[in-house]
Amino acid sequence: MARRKGLTFYQKKKRLNPKIIKDILEMLVGSAVAVFLAFVIIFSVGMRTSVVGDSMEPVLCNGQEILMNRIIYRISMPKRGDVIVFLPNGNQNSHFYVKRVVGLPGETVQIRDGSVYIDGALLAEEDRFDKIADPGIAQNELLLASDEFFVLGDNRNSSEDSRSGNIGAVKKDTIIGKAWFHLAVEDQPMGLIE
Repeated sequence: MARRKGLTFYQKKKRLNPKIIKDILEMLVGSAVAVFLAFVIIFSVGMRTSVVGDSMEPVLCNGQEILMNRIIYRISMPKRGDVIVFLPNGNQNSHFYVKRVVGLPGETVQIRDGSVYIDGALLAEEDRFDKIADPGIAQNELLLASDEFFVLGDNRNSSEDSRSGNIGAVKKDTIIGKAWFHLAVEDQPMGLIE
């Protein structure tokens, strides 16, 4: 057998490193578990819906999508200023209403001279909202029961809310959740709802 002179190069067969395969599989499984847990949390705690109408402008626009927390009011009560999502009178065939809590259980609410009064005192709203042209059923003092809330839209003169006889005070068991995050629209970036 003759031997060849000079350098010879042997090409090594490439083998998959078992450690790299293990790392890739761990990363894929970890990602799948994270995505699964995110979906479980969002669908058990949160819910996505759209705003109908212009009653919450300028904070929320017609058709804007929001995320709501469905668990928070099972462990706590809505507070004044919270933006809630509810079904008026528990009507399952209605669309979700999105309004701001103004009156709390046990309080009296009245609208006089375009302003909201709680237990006879003017509600300090820092002129954020327009004067109310039509007080509706809140022209007279309304006493809220221990499970009722008085809600108004931020666009006070273009809102069907607790002033309307067909909605009235919102019972706690008809509240679906707290609106806490809105998705981006033309001139508004995504953000928390205040």
